[in-house]
Amino acid sequence: MQFNLDKTDSMTRDFQQQIDPARLRSLRCLHPGPENWQFRSNATASDCLRDLASNDYLGLSRHPDVLDAAARALRSDGLGSGGSRLVTGTRPVHIELEKQLASWLGRDRVLLFPSGFQANIAAVMALVDRHGTVVADRLIHHSLLVGVRASGARLKRFAHNDPVDLERCLSGLGSQATPPLVITESLFSMEGSSPDLAAIGAVCASHNAQLMVDEAHALGVLGTGGRGLCREMDEPVHLISGTFGKAFGSGGAFLASDAELGERLLQTCGAFRYTTALAPPLAAGAMAALNLIQDNPGWSTELIQRSQLWRDALSNHGWARPAGHGPVLPLVVGADQATLDLQNRLEHQGLLSVAIRPPTVPEGTARLRLVLRIDLPEDTLNQLLHALPVR
Repeated sequence: MQFNLDKTDSMTRDFQQQIDPARLRSLRCLHPGPENWQFRSNATASDCLRDLASNDYLGLSRHPDVLDAAARALRSDGLGSGGSRLVTGTRPVHIELEKQLASWLGRDRVLLFPSGFQANIAAVMALVDRHGTVVADRLIHHSLLVGVRASGARLKRFAHNDPVDLERCLSGLGSQATPPLVITESLFSMEGSSPDLAAIGAVCASHNAQLMVDEAHALGVLGTGGRGLCREMDEPVHLISGTFGKAFGSGGAFLASDAELGERLLQTCGAFRYTTALAPPLAAGAMAALNLIQDNPGWSTELIQRSQLWRDALSNHGWARPAGHGPVLPLVVGADQATLDLQNRLEHQGLLSVAIRPPTVPEGTARLRLVLRIDLPEDTLNQLLHALPVR
């Protein structure tokens, strides 16, 4: 195969012309501070920033148990798995983690994936094809939209967290050769909001629709013992997507399903079959994190209670009360530059919170995405309120 270099150069020029220079991103390297909840802007910086930006909700990425488990797996199994799961990549830690997760979530089968993006693409393609229709919450993650595009299915979108609009969309589909697929999330990472999953599930059941829920940001945080919002639903959830890169403090992801769908994924899913297996140290770290979450069911309750306290305080400070009840608390500013200015203002006060701008969020809704970690010092809220302007 020959590449057309002229065409490639033209595509590069077109890309550069399409991007607003004011919205160009750059990579920023952060260095860990002495405490789990601290970052340094450079290796020699004496002042540390408190982490109000990462998804390490439970502070497990540097927990001694998690690090020890990963180190043991590193010594015994090596850094990488060296092959796909169907060749030489499966280790005992993969099997044990899948088994423990299935039990914890009340599902028949769990399969591990190297990344959440990959797992979400695989999930959508397992449930729908070009003959089907996906009805998705308007704010679902980009990876899920890529999965819909890869499946070839028709896409319809319903208003964010609105079961009435979902009902309208499903009623308007008419006769379908295959059951439609409804996709939502249990904790939306940029909004901080959660749907009424019971209502969503009831609408799906009444229309014989499949339901997929991305629980990436909810697991370890929402639901009884941090087991997510799907665990207590009466109506069936056909597929759950989860990740170890958030509350578990590790890396990689998984899909959880019934036995039949799990076997179909194993036999037919290219995103599972044709990729190098999740690195054993990451799997071991995730299993140690799962054990810690199970042994400390009060962590999720404590985090939710603290997040409600923060919401109350921000509201009393004049800011619109952030949606939801989880640890993601967006402060919608509006204009891009004003949001960047607020990011810099907080950083000068020792707080790391990153401005989220379009196209990640809709135009005119640039925001600071504040993230509450369970291990942040108690005085962090006062430090934040002191740094924020009163609205």
